[in-house]
This record gives sequence, structure tokens and C-alpha cells, in this order.
Amino acid sequence: GGAKSSATVSRNLNRFSTFVKSGGEAFVLGEASGFVKDGDKLCVVLGPRGPEWQENPYPFQCSIEDPTKQTKFKGMKSYIAYKLVPSHTGQQVHRRYKHFDWLYGRLAEKFPVISVPHLPEKQATGRFEEDFISKRRKGLAWWMDHMCSHPVLAQCDAFQHFLTCPSTDEKAWKQGKRKAEKDEMVGANFFLTISVPTGPGASLDLQEVESQVDGFKAFTKKMDESALQLNHTANEFARKQVAGFKKEYQKVGHSFKCLSQAFELDQQAFSAGLNQAIAFTAEAYDAIGDLFADQPRQDLDPVMDLLALYQGHLANFPDIIHVQKGALTKVKESKRHVEEGKMELQKAEGIQERCNIISFATLAEINHFHKIRVRDFKSQMQHFLQQQILFFQKVTQKLEEALHKYDSV
Repeated sequence: GGAKSSATVSRNLNRFSTFVKSGGEAFVLGEASGFVKDGDKLCVVLGPRGPEWQENPYPFQCSIEDPTKQTKFKGMKSYIAYKLVPSHTGQQVHRRYKHFDWLYGRLAEKFPVISVPHLPEKQATGRFEEDFISKRRKGLAWWMDHMCSHPVLAQCDAFQHFLTCPSTDEKAWKQGKRKAEKDEMVGANFFLTISVPTGPGASLDLQEVESQVDGFKAFTKKMDESALQLNHTANEFARKQVAGFKKEYQKVGHSFKCLSQAFELDQQAFSAGLNQAIAFTAEAYDAIGDLFADQPRQDLDPVMDLLALYQGHLANFPDIIHVQKGALTKVKESKRHVEEGKMELQKAEGIQERCNIISFATLAEINHFHKIRVRDFKSQMQHFLQQQILFFQKVTQKLEEALHKYDSV
């Protein structure tokens, strides 16, 4: 008996491993202790596709509009503020990028098994230029949509504080900020807040979990590669449209214009209609060139914005998977110790139970990812194709207008 109780599952010597840093290791080994308030509980339920986060009973959205340049310190410091209007309060608040950045940092630290969407990148120079501000607003809108769509992140205190604290109440903002920074349900204690299904049919087969997580790991690797490739292709295509195609169409237009000018030298009354029709064709090609240059903003840019957001999610998953894998390793180790008579069964069962909690949360997160991925890519591909159809309809219209000019020649 004495020998049994002295055996412990070995600790990970790499202090920088995500499994250790996230508090996953301490939790699995039963070292987490804290009082979980009802409001802190995160529920995983069994849905038709397996474990899922319990839906937010009060879903809401939040728009991000009107980026405006503001100043402080008597105009010495400038910054851009965004107007946020959450649908569940209807009250607008203004937030700067640094506020988003603070929130992202808090949430990424608090939720080791949830993919907190990455913010659009910082930019030191040219951050007041119109194109950059517009692009960043679109990136933040995607970010906000993913935050509001996540059953756990949407209801988190820090996020709600960010959405609802009046912009003018500096004191209340700082209080909420301090409260979030002092949150005790982080690290190993965070895992205590997760409640999972119990009773018959609710336990997970760890081998099956392992194969599901491995399958998802392969999927994310492939998705990451293809997203990177599509981003590169779309970028290249957009560049060609803005510079190359516009130039080529306008070159054709210019050549038609030269032909009509040459024809005008004949000074024959009966050929005036033809000259005008050819000049109109030249203008049509010129206009089509402009349509090509404007088009990426309508169709390719939104696709690239979506890909940027998903590349952030895909960058998060190796760490999430690492936490789950680390927990599984501890279970295997403890089982071996029991077989060798070095550990009591009860202790090993505790490790397995806590690993179960991490596995439920990981599978719930994977399910959520697939759900929003299907939603987002469906709507974005529909938008892309609708915009493409509109574009070619505009091109066709220009060509048809030009064609009709020859009817009366």
C-alpha cells in the first residue's frame, strides 16, 4: 500500500509547453482548487454531432461602424475610435484598437481550449489612411461576429464589460478591467468551471477521442495549406485585375479610338455613324477596364478577409490539441502505474475523469469550429459568385450598348 501511494504521474519538464502553461497539467493531476460560482460554469452538452457548448440562451450581434479620428492631450495624440452597437443593449459605445487588444489578451489567457479569434494586425505607419481604416473595420466586424457567435466567449464577463461599459465612464471601465485581470478562474482553475454530461452513455472512449482529434489535426493542416494557397491566388488575381486587366482593356479601347479618329479624316457624311459607333466601343472598353480594377473590392477582398480570420483560428488549434494530448498522455501513464501496482486505482480514475473534461471541451470547440466554418464559407462563396455574376452582367451590358450603336449605321 505504501508503495502504491508514493507513485505519481511524472511532470512535464518543459515549463514552456502549452499543456503546462495553460494549467492543463496541474488540473489533470488534481492540483486545482477553487470555488466555482454558478455564473462561471461552462456547460458541454451532447448534441447530434457529439459534445457541443451549451447554446447562449440570449444570442445577440454587435455592429462596428463609423471609425472616427479622435484626439487627446489637447490634440497631441490621435487615434481611431470605432462605434459599437450591441443588439442586446442597443447602447452605442466607442472603443479603440488598444481596447480590443486588451480584451483579446485576457481571453486568450483565460480560455486555453477555446479558439479566440485573432485581431486584424497592428499597423504603426499609415494607420489613419482611409483604405487601412476601412480594411481594419471589416476585419474587426468579422472578429466581432465570431465573438458573438461563440456560446462561451459571448457570455464572458470581460467581453460583456467591453461591449456595455459606457465610453465616458473611465472609472467603471477601469474597475471592470481590474476585475477581469484579477479573475481567479484562469489557468488550472479554468478547467474547474467546465461541467460535462454525466450518466449512462455520457462517458467518452479515449481511443475514439484520440482518433477524432488526430483527424481534426490533419484537417486543420490541410485547410491551412489550402487557405494559404487560395489567399495567394486571390491576391495575385486581384493585382492582375487592378493593374493588368484594366490596362489591357484600356489599350484596346485606345486602339479603337485611334481607328475612329483615322476614319473621321475621310469626311464622308455616310460614315459619321460608323465613326461614332467605333468611338463608343472605345469608351465601352475603357469603362470595362475600370470595372475590372474596382471588382476585387466587391468579391476577392471579402474572401481574403475571411481567410485571414480563419488562418488565425487555425494557428490556435495546435495549442488546443496539445493540451488535450498532454491530458491523454497522463491517463496512459497512470493506467500503466496501476497495472504495475504503483498507483491506486482511485487516483488513476481521478486523472481519467479530469482528462475527460478536457476532451469534452476540446470536442465541443472542434464542433463549434466546423459549424461556423460551414456557415461562413457558404455565405462568403454565395456573395463571391453573386458579385461575379453582377460584374459580368455589367460587362455584357457595356458590350451590348456598343453593339446597338451599329444598328443605325
